[in-house]
Amino acid sequence: MGEEAGEFLPRAYLALGLCFSRQASEGKKLLTKKSHTTGIETAHFFLVDPKDAKISLNLALQLAIVRQVSAAMEPLQAALSLHGDDLHSLHLLTLLLSAQKHHCHALETLNLALSQHPDNLNLLLTKVKLEEAMFGPAAALQTCEEMLQCWLSHHDVSSHSSPSVAVSRLDAALSEVSDMSSTRRHGPPHIWITLERVWLQAGELFMADCRFKEAQYCIAEAASLFPNSHSVLLQRGRLAELRGQPDDAKGHYDEALAIHPTGERVLGRLLVNTGRAHLAEKVLRDAVQFHSTSHEAWSGLGEALQALGSSQAPDCFLTALELEASCPIRPFTIIPREL
Repeated sequence: MGEEAGEFLPRAYLALGLCFSRQASEGKKLLTKKSHTTGIETAHFFLVDPKDAKISLNLALQLAIVRQVSAAMEPLQAALSLHGDDLHSLHLLTLLLSAQKHHCHALETLNLALSQHPDNLNLLLTKVKLEEAMFGPAAALQTCEEMLQCWLSHHDVSSHSSPSVAVSRLDAALSEVSDMSSTRRHGPPHIWITLERVWLQAGELFMADCRFKEAQYCIAEAASLFPNSHSVLLQRGRLAELRGQPDDAKGHYDEALAIHPTGERVLGRLLVNTGRAHLAEKVLRDAVQFHSTSHEAWSGLGEALQALGSSQAPDCFLTALELEASCPIRPFTIIPREL
């Protein structure tokens, strides 16, 4: 290989590592474990060019994804030493600190990132999760209001129900759900996807605070944007479950599962709680195959197996405990994997 080709070798290995990493995260059967491992091995070629911050960041991210949290710190520190104000590096550091349960340090790091990127909604969503864990849902709702105001200030769009009205209603114990079936959206789709995420996050917080009427309003706002969104259906199912309506909850979870497999974990837990352990076992075995680092899925599988009298239940509970101990406040995969 010539010298000119050698200059591109580190980035070539980075591209290969990213391909393996994405392949694994997308749940490719039989390839998942191998692809994650190969992604790490390939990414280790950052040693060929230790001054490439992007390679160091992606190695740290891949190590984090497979829950090698302590090992991820070294390449991340290398990336930050080269670009100390990099958005994704600071965000990953926040998540790693949260995985180590250093929530105060995580919030300090996040606030540093926000001081340089104050309008980044992905950072603000992480802030919401940290505030909920540290101070409770009521405090986190204030950040949700900030996110709605931030969204409104950046997107001059018209809709049947103005987000500015929504902000005030969120702040003042929301009332009736407005009919937005005739809403005409303008602008690129990604801005509305972001708004949906904000509404669903607010809905989660209201449910955690047992304010179900307000949660229903937030879900309805999200549904007005994307009526067939699997995220909306999952949250409707969760709300029905909290209201003691298991049949309605299962219906929403089934619809969500038909659209996207991420509903397996919550559906499986509901099936266990309603006495359908055999079906729950099947659903949750699929869940742990596609979400192998989800402690909720492993715990749910343990509950299903325990209900069936299986001797495998303790192993599932142990796996769940081990994974929960290294679980970040939000998934590591929210950090972009890119060249």
